Amino acid sequence: MVEDYHEMTRLIERLHRRFLDVLRAELAIIEVTDINAVQALLLANIGKEEINVRELMSRGYYQGSNASYNLKKLVEMGYLIQEKSERDRRATMIRLSEKGLELIEKLAVFEEKQAERLANSNPSPDLESTRKALRQIERVWTEYIQYGL
Repeated sequence: MVEDYHEMTRLIERLHRRFLDVLRAELAIIEVTDINAVQALLLANIGKEEINVRELMSRGYYQGSNASYNLKKLVEMGYLIQEKSERDRRATMIRLSEKGLELIEKLAVFEEKQAERLANSNPSPDLESTRKALRQIERVWTEYIQYGL
């Protein structure tokens, strides 16, 4: 059991890095050179919604200074629009600009192709079971962090 857990945690880490490599390749194909894969992933996670910067971090996607640096760069490069909230002037809201929306639409096409490649690989992985297992792991780890259980 401990060996399986150890291998699983290392595999999750390697898969994340490999996914960033896939994103880098996709950015190169569409000739986007002004942002990196982590920044592209950040844009995809924001999607078409307007979100509070604090909420983005509370979802667990990003950590403080790293997120702040990348958000600043994405605003500078014209992919994000950052404004003070009209309801709470202390809060900063972000949303994708037209340039950011165009990029995530292009990346969505690549995502569909990657999903098809997985579905057509032999043997084809059971993505639903994999997703459910990863969600369960996330839940257990979140409970541990929040409650020490």
